[in-house]
Amino acid sequence: MQILFCVGKSYVPIHQQMVDQLEAIGANVRCLMFEQTLDKELIKKSIHDAQVCITAIAPCDREIIDAAPNLKYVLKTGTGLDNVAMDYATEKGILVSNAPGENATSVAELAFGQMISLSRLIPMLDRGTKKGEWPSGDAYELDGKTVGIIGFGSIGQKVARYAGGFNMRVITFGNHQDHEAAGRLNATFVELSQLLREADYVVISTALNASNYHLIDQDALDQMKSTAFLVNISRGALIDEPVLFDALRRKQLAGAALDVFEQEPPKALPDLDNLIVSPHIAGTTRESIARVARVTVENIRKFMNHEQPDFVVNHDALHKKQGHK
Repeated sequence: MQILFCVGKSYVPIHQQMVDQLEAIGANVRCLMFEQTLDKELIKKSIHDAQVCITAIAPCDREIIDAAPNLKYVLKTGTGLDNVAMDYATEKGILVSNAPGENATSVAELAFGQMISLSRLIPMLDRGTKKGEWPSGDAYELDGKTVGIIGFGSIGQKVARYAGGFNMRVITFGNHQDHEAAGRLNATFVELSQLLREADYVVISTALNASNYHLIDQDALDQMKSTAFLVNISRGALIDEPVLFDALRRKQLAGAALDVFEQEPPKALPDLDNLIVSPHIAGTTRESIARVARVTVENIRKFMNHEQPDFVVNHDALHKKQGHK
């Protein structure tokens, strides 16, 4: 079994352990390290003989798939599949799986870290104090506030769970409405416009697709409170970044925290006290990486043994396609 492993930056410390485990079950693994995966032509050359491709953020689009005539299985070391041409993979009979929920704790914890950092001005106060200043500013408690969660999957539900510990009201919007989980977590489904109007904190945890590109645009920002905070731990393209940065400069919003960007790494970011940024690390803790690594290796073992891997996202579509043959 020939495997191409496009190693995400967070998996560099653990990738050799994964390779050793895969080779122990009979796989032949070729690794492209993070910097190499920025070269699309190199990916196309390297994937030619591969039957399996493991990717974090490296593209697996139509061009890459067409360069891989033997490709049968794509594994995403994470949840979001915006870098995988899902419809085309299904058309080609290629299985695609991800690792949903394995990094939800890490992502949700960062979301709350960002909410507290914004509310208490922690980065600005830290910088000022280190410069010998004694800064201050308007700070807020989370207790009793409303958090609006856009996207109520495994990450959104974790955010709701943690919000209960802060005595927060939870409202949520999303196409996938798990009413049983919402009831258990004291969350209420509302329309997006209501969420934007009422939330003191808006947390974006929904998957990116063609229908929600720039979901947070000028119209959305105009509906939010001037005291509201925006946190994005999903995908950068869900926000119209220039519009958001202008709103922050004008203090139309109290603040924003972004772990993701439409272009990564971003070319330039404004130096604003009410903006916190981090380099797409929400889901990358030692614990979450270990969990995803286990799922990845186990799914390849199952695939090699002609068993059904876990978390295959296009199983029904493939089954339907095969049934029409």
